[in-house]
Amino acid sequence: QVQLVESGGGLVQPGGSLRLSCAASGSIVNINAMGWYRQAPGKQRELVARIGSGGSTNFADFVKGRFTISRDNAKNTVYLQMNSLKPEDTAVYYCNAVIRRSYYEVYGTDYWGKGTLVTVSS
Repeated sequence: QVQLVESGGGLVQPGGSLRLSCAASGSIVNINAMGWYRQAPGKQRELVARIGSGGSTNFADFVKGRFTISRDNAKNTVYLQMNSLKPEDTAVYYCNAVIRRSYYEVYGTDYWGKGTLVTVSS
């Protein structure tokens, strides 16, 4: 069993900041890419940011310069620092991780958290 548990969502005013965390637990050999996606009401889930096992990152254009992503491999945790938040950032944010549970797996399997709601409103 593998679980991803997100935390840090909530209500924030426009221009404010939030930090999301996602911790993976369970039977884990290692974690490859980790990332954050979001889904606003009536819209499809979209990539926000991803970070590879070596620290390489990529971001959606709409968050470049405002969000940063980092990870603590010792804690199997990924973070999303969100600054200069806008009302259009309101969404449920989901953690994703590609996790190897066995040495026989070449790359790993996608796992998802249940999501944490971020609301940006005055």
